Amino acid sequence: MPVEGTASESRVRTAIRQRYGESRAVRYGISEEAFAEHVTAVVDRYGRDFSEAEKLELVATLHVEELALARACSDGNDAAWDEFLARFRHVLHAMATHIARDEAAGRELADGLYAELFGMPNREGRRISKLQYYMGRGSLQGWLRTVLAQKHVDRCRAQAKDVSLEEQVEAGAWFAAKDDAATLDGDGRVAATVEQVLAALSSEERFLLASYYLDRCTLAEIGRQLGVHESTISRKLDRLTDSLRKKIQYQLAAGGLNARQCDDLLAELDVRDLHVDVERQLRQERNTEPF
Repeated sequence: MPVEGTASESRVRTAIRQRYGESRAVRYGISEEAFAEHVTAVVDRYGRDFSEAEKLELVATLHVEELALARACSDGNDAAWDEFLARFRHVLHAMATHIARDEAAGRELADGLYAELFGMPNREGRRISKLQYYMGRGSLQGWLRTVLAQKHVDRCRAQAKDVSLEEQVEAGAWFAAKDDAATLDGDGRVAATVEQVLAALSSEERFLLASYYLDRCTLAEIGRQLGVHESTISRKLDRLTDSLRKKIQYQLAAGGLNARQCDDLLAELDVRDLHVDVERQLRQERNTEPF
């Protein structure tokens, strides 16, 4: 008789197989087994500590058609690239122009992303496509918008290094002093828990937190980069920070702490208090993905 864990895993695998048809992965020669591996990798990454119901919900809400398209593109499938370009070429340039607020700069931003999407060779000469890091938790268009926004911010930050301090002050730049790295508690339990929770964030979530807490962007500035109203960003940040706190509490409780101990440890917790750890976690995907 199978154990509970095995039965649960079987139900999740069944749910994954049931989504194969709607993914249309067969168009790109992706077998049902390969598709299952792609989706299982997403579940393993984001749902490692999920209950069966939460894993099933994750599988049910994934954008599997776009996930299959992204995986096929990253594998160099010509049909997939034709489909991608037909659907997103003009959209990418429009989003990039909106983010950069200049047509020429937007075209340069979009073209730079195309190169990364098609794939950059690694040290072994193997082509690595940025699309490998799309996980299907949000729309592919939303993911592309987030990547463009990240690239634009990184480019502006790099260009700012070539501008004199006096010029930046005259332009109204605000220089936020970096806080010293702070430890969370004597034995590091909170720090380890926070890192684990942050590691499971989607790229959009990483971008929101990094922009607001690390780059000190305003809600309006983030909203302009993502093409949404600042009130939408405010609601997303509220939900995200509340969700993070609950997940941290859950993980601490699972590690043996009682409710009062969790409350004591988190009483003064602020994302900015974790500057070093948070920056490493939130910026690690700037060289690899988003969501």
